[in-house]
Amino acid sequence: MARTALVTGGTRGIGAAISKALKAAGYKVAASYAGNDAAAEKFKDETGIPVYKWDVSSFDACAAGVKKVEADLGPIDVLVNNAGITRDGAFHKMTLAQWNSVINTNLGSLFNMTRQVIEGMRARKFGRIVSISSVNGQKGQFGQVNYSAAKAGDIGFTKALALENAKAGVTVNVICPGYINTEMVQAVPKDVLEKSVLPQIPVNRLGEPEEIARAVLFLAADDAGFVTGSTLTVNGGQYHA
Repeated sequence: MARTALVTGGTRGIGAAISKALKAAGYKVAASYAGNDAAAEKFKDETGIPVYKWDVSSFDACAAGVKKVEADLGPIDVLVNNAGITRDGAFHKMTLAQWNSVINTNLGSLFNMTRQVIEGMRARKFGRIVSISSVNGQKGQFGQVNYSAAKAGDIGFTKALALENAKAGVTVNVICPGYINTEMVQAVPKDVLEKSVLPQIPVNRLGEPEEIARAVLFLAADDAGFVTGSTLTVNGGQYHA
């Protein structure tokens, strides 16, 4: 019987690639999103993957959203915590709103989402939790104290939760992408990309969303049960923790 996977932020960018790859591999997939209705409807029409709208920074919204997904598709076997935002700015000018929004969405969402599914996974003796962090959570980044703190927190969350659930058949892993060819990176001026970003990447190119999706497929598989608490870096050789 096909396993059920839920991907947060699953209708655009890296999340969309993950959703599509999981469906192609035979999973029943649900993709959640926060606000871009047009993009979500386009994604749904193109892929046939059902989409659900809620704010992952809200615990109550996550509880209601997961309940709806499970009513439609069955218990969630694979959770991919992919949703994330940026609110960049130098720390000495950063507002409390910039800090809170990024921490709550990029780190708080891991609690809000995982808490909804962990008991069921433990009871069924199977679960796969994969969170998407960032190279900047490993090495830091100018203008991203909030983002780097949240993404570093994702790694700590993963290591501790993996220890708690290893005997229950639930694996918990985190992927740290480098610079990936998404809308977010495409918004960077071309000359900045060519002069400042690409020279930092030994393979001399941006990653593709599908390359992150393949890493998720590996960690989500039934036969990846001996891999837990791991941080998988997918960054073209840019940084090694």
